[in-house]
Amino acid sequence: MPDGQSRRSQVVVDEALRSAPLFRELNDEAAAALRASMIEVHLDRGEVLFREGDDGDRVYVVTEGKIKLGRTAQDGRENLLALLGPGQMFGELSLFDPGPRSATATAVTETSLLALGHADLVPLLTGRPEVARGLLLQLASRLRTSNDTLADLVFSDVPGRVAKRLLDLSNRFGVPSDEGIRVSHDLTQEELAQLVGASRETVNKALADFVGRGWIRLEQRSVVLLDVERIRRRAR
Repeated sequence: MPDGQSRRSQVVVDEALRSAPLFRELNDEAAAALRASMIEVHLDRGEVLFREGDDGDRVYVVTEGKIKLGRTAQDGRENLLALLGPGQMFGELSLFDPGPRSATATAVTETSLLALGHADLVPLLTGRPEVARGLLLQLASRLRTSNDTLADLVFSDVPGRVAKRLLDLSNRFGVPSDEGIRVSHDLTQEELAQLVGASRETVNKALADFVGRGWIRLEQRSVVLLDVERIRRRAR
């Protein structure tokens, strides 16, 4: 049984890596070479990987679990920038410009990561242009996401942003069921509100409205999308 569990775990890791921008364009030989340069990191739920302002020179790929990236204002208010799952990368800016981290990374669940340091990246960029393309794609995707988030804050109302965030979470963490799509986001109500970029009260009001319309069902740290099409229309 342990051997079977180990093989299944390795399959999960391999699938996560192949979907990461850093690996996506690599052949098997190049992917194996890159994997050999990375170190494994394991975090317990609630454990902090690094804090905003810490020095950093590594990029991370989530292979199992979830990581949240957040920032804290001078007055103590917190903002959740992103919730990341298997196959997603973060910390890539430090590879090109090692310096203080711009956010705090915390494990939302028990989480496994693979890390690549700046010193190991330089020879890969020289000998493997596919790696450079993967990183550029990641940076372009991050910029596009930032632009979309800014546009949503300016042009969308809170219910529209809630609907859009639910769809995004369902695309990455959703599991089809007889009722619809079950999304285990593992976030508190406050964290979910931070991810939307609005107060907890306003986000809870929007969620309650969706429940009343029969679009969703709320469960502890998860949500079931019952009417995806209606939610998609509300997100536009």
